Amino acid sequence: MTCTYEYIDNWLKVNLSPERYEHSLGTAECARELAERFGENPEKAYFTGLIHDCAKCLPKDETLHIIKTFLNLEDGELCSPKTHHAPVGAYIAKKEFKIDDEEILSAIRWHTIGRVNMTPFEKIIFLADKIETRTRPCEICEPIREALNESLDKALLLCYKNTIKSLVDRDLRICTATIDIYNSLL
Repeated sequence: MTCTYEYIDNWLKVNLSPERYEHSLGTAECARELAERFGENPEKAYFTGLIHDCAKCLPKDETLHIIKTFLNLEDGELCSPKTHHAPVGAYIAKKEFKIDDEEILSAIRWHTIGRVNMTPFEKIIFLADKIETRTRPCEICEPIREALNESLDKALLLCYKNTIKSLVDRDLRICTATIDIYNSLL
């Protein structure tokens, strides 16, 4: 049985920084709005958005221990330590919060790098994480928000385009998974 909302909310308040908790609330609100707009379950989207970053503030050694001991990750998921919290978050959601809904767990797992052929629900959580307005009012987000007037895929394509450009501009490695996802959206 899934833990109560109160238990999970308190756990997040204790284990996330105030800024990260605020971002999680923003992601939850944005996810609910996108779910209503694109025909997905709004309350499930809100809940997933709220817990999507549950592993973000874990110590690096704890994150790596969970990865090495309990998870079988794909190459793309190992590309950048900044994305490790996503699969670890899915693990925590399952073990700590007793969540067994595969749609929720998958959306948490893929909210940082995404994957080819994401479900609409996964796309909603992915995009909500990038464009929520509580902590991400940035100019780069506005075109993505506008692209949502056309489709989830249009917004996703623009999001990946921005990510690739940013990585190139900073001379950082681009995971092949990111390129594969971008190409799949063309």
